[in-house]
Amino acid sequence: MSQDLKQIIKDKARQLGFILAGVTLPESPPHYSTFENWLAQGHHGTMNYLATDRARAHRADPKNILPECKSILVLATAYDSPLPSGEGLGVRGKVASYAHGDDYHNVLPARMEELVHFIEEQAGGPVKNRFYTDTGPILERDLAQRAGIGWIGKNTCLIHPKRGSYFFISEILLDLALEPDPAFTTDHCGTCTRCITACPTDCILPNRTLDATRCISYLTIELKDDIPVELREKIGGWVFGCDICQMVCPWNRFAAEGDPAFADDPSSSLRTPLVLTDELTLTPQAFNHRFKRTPVTRAKRRGYLRNVAVALGNTGDKNALPALENALNDDESLIREHAQWAIDKIKERERATHQDRTDP
Repeated sequence: MSQDLKQIIKDKARQLGFILAGVTLPESPPHYSTFENWLAQGHHGTMNYLATDRARAHRADPKNILPECKSILVLATAYDSPLPSGEGLGVRGKVASYAHGDDYHNVLPARMEELVHFIEEQAGGPVKNRFYTDTGPILERDLAQRAGIGWIGKNTCLIHPKRGSYFFISEILLDLALEPDPAFTTDHCGTCTRCITACPTDCILPNRTLDATRCISYLTIELKDDIPVELREKIGGWVFGCDICQMVCPWNRFAAEGDPAFADDPSSSLRTPLVLTDELTLTPQAFNHRFKRTPVTRAKRRGYLRNVAVALGNTGDKNALPALENALNDDESLIREHAQWAIDKIKERERATHQDRTDP
């Protein structure tokens, strides 16, 4: 009965747009010690919510979240792979592919809730549950590997051999006994180190974790203060997130077509490289209108325009100077400081170029 019910639930999950589904048990994560060591080394940066006693206790044992939990359903939802648009040089910028459409935090919970209602109908009564998608204190990739969804790659992403890594992970903790799926135990990264070599900031660590304080996604989204000066040039044209370590992964040649909910929003055209000088003029109202349904709002206007200023500085294009100089009048000191850095960087390159031309 458990096996039959599990298959019925998986079929319904696919109807709701989840491309992969697997079941595991609420046991202590085998990689929890890795997580604790990662915290101890400060690789979580300013994400202090990860290090609270409550969050750590929940990650150490899913039953601390739902004591009645008997099984965990792990789900995957695809988003579009990035366009092969290079590094976005010139007065252009790039947003990570997952953020081009609706915010998954708003889309996936409704689907999981619908799936829970279906499970309760099949079970013949209420089923205690908790569900998350990058929102709860659990080790998602650890659970997904145990549920047979894929393996944790050297770039720390969960990779499926036929679907790549461009997908969101969600979990439903259930007071319902379902037969667990075999764990995904094979490592298909082999000797490949493309992601490690390609990372501009060298944030990928040897033990399949990363130093978040050097990761472009962290620097452009999670970090709310100044971007370290020594890392600014390495960010290139990225203004929200980063896809580099996934773009170079050979397994993403098998990436699934993305869910329509996360496709590009025609009103924002985020899949088209952004004209950064235009982005730098966004008022608070214009920013909220442009990005109100997307994950970009997580950076807030001050963080996003901070990133835009850095990306403009990295172009070395003197045509960006008027927009940057105008940004020196912004109400936000964070934006002003990074705009000044960008101006100095562009003028410094101009002086170096002029010197090269005049040298005999």
